[in-house]
Amino acid sequence: MNISTYTVKPKLPANLKPLEEIARNLWLAWNFDAVQLFIRLDYDIWIKSSQSPVKMLGMMSQARLAEVSRDDSYIAALNAVYSRFQRYKKLPTWYKGSHKDVIAYFSMEYGMDVSLPVYSGGLGMLSGDHMKTSSDMGLPLVGIGLLYKQGYFIQQINSDGFQQEVYPVNDWYNMPVELIKDRENNPLYISVDLAGRETFAQIWEVKVGRSSLYLLDTNVEKNKDPDLKNITAALYGGDKETRIRQEILLGIGGIRALRALGINPAATHMNEGHAAFLALERARELMVENNFSFAQAHEAIWPTNIFTTHTPVPAGNERFDLVLLEKYMQGWTNILGISWDDFLALGRENPANKNETFCMTVLALKFAAYANGVSALHGLVSRNMWKNLWPGVPLDEIPIEHVTNGVHPRTWISNAMRELLDRYFGPRFEEEPAVLETWERMGRISDEELWRTHERRRERLVVFARNRLKESLKRNGASERRIQRAEDALSPNILTLSFARRFATYKRGTLLFRDPERLLRLLKDTERPIQLIFAGKAHPADIPGKDLIREIIHFAEKNDVANRVVFLENYDMTMSRYLVSGADVWLNTPRRPLEASGTSGMKASMNGVLNCSILDGWWDEAYNPNVGWAIGHREEYTDENNQDEIESAALYDLIEREIIPLFYNRGRDGLPREWIKMMKTCMREIGQSMSCHRMLIDYSNKFYFPALKNYKRMTKDSYADTRSLAAYFEKLDKSWQKIRIISINSTSKPVMQRGDFLKVTALVDLGSLEPDEIHVELYYGDRSHENFIVNARRAEMKNSGKEGDAWRFEVRVECADTGLQGHTIRILPKHDALVHPYRSGFIKWAQ
Repeated sequence: MNISTYTVKPKLPANLKPLEEIARNLWLAWNFDAVQLFIRLDYDIWIKSSQSPVKMLGMMSQARLAEVSRDDSYIAALNAVYSRFQRYKKLPTWYKGSHKDVIAYFSMEYGMDVSLPVYSGGLGMLSGDHMKTSSDMGLPLVGIGLLYKQGYFIQQINSDGFQQEVYPVNDWYNMPVELIKDRENNPLYISVDLAGRETFAQIWEVKVGRSSLYLLDTNVEKNKDPDLKNITAALYGGDKETRIRQEILLGIGGIRALRALGINPAATHMNEGHAAFLALERARELMVENNFSFAQAHEAIWPTNIFTTHTPVPAGNERFDLVLLEKYMQGWTNILGISWDDFLALGRENPANKNETFCMTVLALKFAAYANGVSALHGLVSRNMWKNLWPGVPLDEIPIEHVTNGVHPRTWISNAMRELLDRYFGPRFEEEPAVLETWERMGRISDEELWRTHERRRERLVVFARNRLKESLKRNGASERRIQRAEDALSPNILTLSFARRFATYKRGTLLFRDPERLLRLLKDTERPIQLIFAGKAHPADIPGKDLIREIIHFAEKNDVANRVVFLENYDMTMSRYLVSGADVWLNTPRRPLEASGTSGMKASMNGVLNCSILDGWWDEAYNPNVGWAIGHREEYTDENNQDEIESAALYDLIEREIIPLFYNRGRDGLPREWIKMMKTCMREIGQSMSCHRMLIDYSNKFYFPALKNYKRMTKDSYADTRSLAAYFEKLDKSWQKIRIISINSTSKPVMQRGDFLKVTALVDLGSLEPDEIHVELYYGDRSHENFIVNARRAEMKNSGKEGDAWRFEVRVECADTGLQGHTIRILPKHDALVHPYRSGFIKWAQ
């Protein structure tokens, strides 16, 4: 059919016009007074609109809008919120520098708000908080992602307790996204080549406070083939072919979208390996614009790329088989001027292994000077996992650091708790959120006020849970009697433990059910009972994960404890806010070290909810006995059954001996003073250490600011340093194998005294290299029983002249440590433009 299309927007009275601007900026996602404006318009329509302010405005009757426009109370509230919004955009920020060159942040998903369902879980929540915090801090950062027609699925639990998936279609014209138009008022398109077919995408903008997120959408008429339109149909849907198409669009298309928008991505941050193809597009641009070789282009962009890995197991990293890769990427060998084998080597740990698949994580690591895991423990795990990319480099020097994840406080702290904190913390808490010391004011809040606020949140959680249970029962055709029983589910006065996260088997959602009789005694205790709330989605293809959900539901029904154990379906951002603010204890039971970081426990902590968790991810570094409980002592097991037996018993012991007594031990005033003391300590410490503002400060100082500085350096004087560095590695590649450490001499004696000085001299044959083109280092420290040097120190050796064809290098160091010591010599690359000297294949040790 020949259909003419046009967009119809709400017709608002003049004094209600600010509502549309507020509705289209996700600043409202962390400002509840802005949300209340829409709830006040019509609560029923707010619920029917799925809490989407943009959609809601289109559902409002003109009569109701006219009525509200005459309500002086409402107009006063609207003007107050709008003034705060305008003030927010103009306030001085933590970052004071230029916005000419930006950091482009790439992620497959963004959990911004329930009104924009383009997220599935933790990665999206982190990306969303990253964008919000960037806005707070005024960073020169834009986000890039994909706009999924179906987003992630809606979870429904059937009458047998089995998860089913529903995929609603998103209506972008009634969501907080705006289609980018060109000068002729037509959609702005970019295109990418997908196996010889030009594929188009339009660009949508999401306003996030001061910042912008741009999302690509292939569901356009310019794509004639349905399979091309469906590239952005669903998040993590489809097969491997859909996945490689999405990742080409995200990485290559994302860079092209920024160029089309007139934005210069001086530095790029790949949040997981999905976007790693962006490195190829950045290289292609430089080769075209500057007549660079691929090697020169690599040296130009390597110091400006940041890569964050979130995966603690090898199987979790994206890999493509060679047949599929060849179909979509073979053409890039001509574009980049390299052979197919050289292209494959970019994504292989061992380029000589012809059977190895192409790994996106490896591609990202080879193109990024800056790389990090998302907790201290995960950084260690990642260095160990990817150490083969840097053969010969000691584990503690593998160039993968860590920046522990954080959460955006004002998004996740409940409105009631936020009002309490604002009252005692002062305006700085809102206006200068990067001043983390504000959390030190927790001591100003009285025990009574904090506890009453928390109790109100538990009451609201119980009401919310009952309503969700009734909705699920009605949809499944339950009897009226069973629906009425849901009114008695949970109690607002009982110790409440929550477990809410993705239902993957390694997270062990049913660990607490290991000893049913022991658990039932806790649930049915008449004086000091507990109650459990579970929530979370299993991946549609994860049958064992779905079975865990069904096990919980069947346990509650079989043992007649459905009033004490509930599973809430369709875990989303709205539910999460109720759970992390209304529970008393937040449970987390992953198999260490499989939880890269986790963030839900941080959100709970900032609401005064105490964590009880395995020492994994963020909790491994945040835990101390004053802020929560640790299950186990950092053990790792090979026998999973034995692990479950030991750790479930430890969890029962903690609940019975520590958690329950502390919660129910009340004074004459009815307050659990010791529990409240832990709440305050937890909020004060975790509020500072796990704030997303701390995280962005770390990213900025460690990676963003150096990368922007590197961009200026590498582009200066027609890319002089880039050309020099590429020429240096070309020379190094030809000369490296000829370097020899001929001899090492030292003044060491069999026994030396602490404080003595040791002089070490090395003769080195550098071949065609000069002494100032390499680092010669003394590597010394404790010698282990396995004949390794541990707790190593490094000292640069100075060139002291030539002996024949060899160069002499010397250094003098103090014997600072006692015990069995050792030293050796190593050689590394040296160039002023190098971010760090650890380049694969370029380290030589004395043999």
